[in-house]
Amino acid sequence: MADPRFFKAAGPFTLKGLAALIGAELCPGASADATFDDVAPLSAAGPRDLSFLDNKKYVEEFMTSRAGACIVEASAAESAPDGMELLISATPYQAYALAAQAYYPEPSFEPGVSPSASIDPSAHLPDDCLIEAGVVIGPDANIGAGCRIGANTFIDQAVVIGENTSIASGVYLSHCLIGARVLIHPGVCIGQRGFGFAMAASGHIKVPQLGRVIVEDDVEIGANSTIDRGSGPDTVIGAGSMIDNLVQIGHNVRLGRGCVLIAQSGVAGSSRLEEFAVVAAQSGVSGHLVIGKGAQIGAKSGVIRDVAPGEKVAGIPAVPVKEHFRQVATVKRLASRKGR
Repeated sequence: MADPRFFKAAGPFTLKGLAALIGAELCPGASADATFDDVAPLSAAGPRDLSFLDNKKYVEEFMTSRAGACIVEASAAESAPDGMELLISATPYQAYALAAQAYYPEPSFEPGVSPSASIDPSAHLPDDCLIEAGVVIGPDANIGAGCRIGANTFIDQAVVIGENTSIASGVYLSHCLIGARVLIHPGVCIGQRGFGFAMAASGHIKVPQLGRVIVEDDVEIGANSTIDRGSGPDTVIGAGSMIDNLVQIGHNVRLGRGCVLIAQSGVAGSSRLEEFAVVAAQSGVSGHLVIGKGAQIGAKSGVIRDVAPGEKVAGIPAVPVKEHFRQVATVKRLASRKGR
């Protein structure tokens, strides 16, 4: 159960109400009007809690769980303990996410501007925004309706922020256009100059970085991630993309819709990720590559070639997953022979 000092549950909800919210079906014989106060993992849930089963590794926990209700696939229903109410879904984890959102909606806020904020007179700022202490908003910046901007965030000249976007504390934004309903976590830096220079024996010559960063709607950007502005073309983050903490995105990179970049990964300049591509933790994508639609890059991989749509790669240098595991197995066999 979530710590009530930090999270306030919106329940209770009836079983039939939850089914309608998450697009699930009531198991035959379920008590439609039974109510549940909260969501909780299988191991900690009690009779008034809703849980879920999405991974077969947790079937034993499911069979012994005290949860009052659970979201499961139809095939798991027969393994449920006596007395547990069931909601049937083909995608239990997605259904659980919707239920958790219902119990814990995004907290509301009271609009207002802190006296210690510094807002240029030419900036556009609707009355329904919250501007916290120490925020700086530069000339001609345009803030959308319903935005929340955390303490000590700096928004530079002419930056545009779409409606209902939430920006945490200690964020730096310049040379960027941010969409609607974007969530930016603490310490993010967007729009700083890209890493562009002409190498020369007499001294490297900096190339002016004249592009922008375009962050489309419904993007989330994790803490301390950085996104460089383009050198001429824009850097683009596609709608609905999810960027974890400590991710580096170089100049001119283009992410398609729904891309996922996981912690400590990086994409070098001018590479393009097509929609729903995934880059796992601590992986690096070299510059000027194309990562195809739905491609998946395994953790700690080094990508130095284009990756075809739907392809799964891993290793350094990254190769198709099956080939990577054959290489690992071969090295293991060679090492074991040497030790004899």
